[in-house]
Amino acid sequence: MAKILVLYFSRADENYYPNGIHAVAEGNTAKLAQAIAQVSGADLFVVQTDHHYPKAYHACTEEAKKLLAQGYRPHLTADCDVSPYDVICVGYPIWWGTMPTDLMAFLEQHAADFAGKKVLPFCTHEGSHFDRSLKDLEHLLPGAQILAGLDMYGHVAQDARLLKGQAAQIERFLSQVK
Repeated sequence: MAKILVLYFSRADENYYPNGIHAVAEGNTAKLAQAIAQVSGADLFVVQTDHHYPKAYHACTEEAKKLLAQGYRPHLTADCDVSPYDVICVGYPIWWGTMPTDLMAFLEQHAADFAGKKVLPFCTHEGSHFDRSLKDLEHLLPGAQILAGLDMYGHVAQDARLLKGQAAQIERFLSQVK
């Protein structure tokens, strides 16, 4: 059995949903990451940095846009040795067409450690799906084998009943490495 890590970045506070902006205690990607870890028996690691985003949705998205344009990489405040893992599920919300710079910072710092690993990307969004993030992931992790990803609407991941209804989709996602 492959040893699996679910590594992700997520943000709580105000998030965008089809019926408006709502504050949440736990981010959409965190909810999906936990579901993937529960099904797979994987270890979990949350990417954390010294950068703190505004709680307000619009202020956060504007800041994320600026940081992405500047190529900013925050300092990691927690670390994880990925070397013992065969498979790494990498999760993130889609911000401005790609992953947040916080996750980019982690992946850049550990790119060599991903060589030869199977990477299963997953993301949450409200309509953009993976956008250009898979190309960015391939660029950040050139030595990894990037497998087919799982994208999910954030409002689905946030709602326990709707997320439970995605169990078969999560199983298919994980079946690539069983």
